[in-house]
Amino acid sequence: SLWVLFWLCCLWLSFKKSKITYFLSGVNLSIMDHYKLVLPEHINHYGYLFGGNLLNWIDEIAYITATVDFPGRRFVTVAMDNVEFRYRIEKGEVLLFRAEQERLGKTSVTYRISVFGKVKDSDPERVLFSTHMSFVNVDNQDQKQPI
Repeated sequence: SLWVLFWLCCLWLSFKKSKITYFLSGVNLSIMDHYKLVLPEHINHYGYLFGGNLLNWIDEIAYITATVDFPGRRFVTVAMDNVEFRYRIEKGEVLLFRAEQERLGKTSVTYRISVFGKVKDSDPERVLFSTHMSFVNVDNQDQKQPI
């Protein structure tokens, strides 16, 4: 019926950024979710998550995503952009890190990393932090090589 078709179109649009849509469209772009618990050792002297820990986790998560997406490659971090802390993150928060592949070049790959608070944040859909991470595939002599 028409309603079923309408519902399926709405469902498809809601997944337009997901692996399912990319699979259906023939494009192999990755979305991977990771979680991290904010513990007391991650807290700064003001009682909130130390920004350096967040940046470290983002680099690690983006690297893991690239390594899983392209097994056997040797990636190095070349760029992180837009480092702006807008929201405080409390001890005990469970952070969701969503890594979405946004660009695939000949030797490099770029991911958008979005961070959400899933337990303590009043709006679990609000992006607490977002940035792009770029990696280059290198050989044993640290020279760029095709992915």
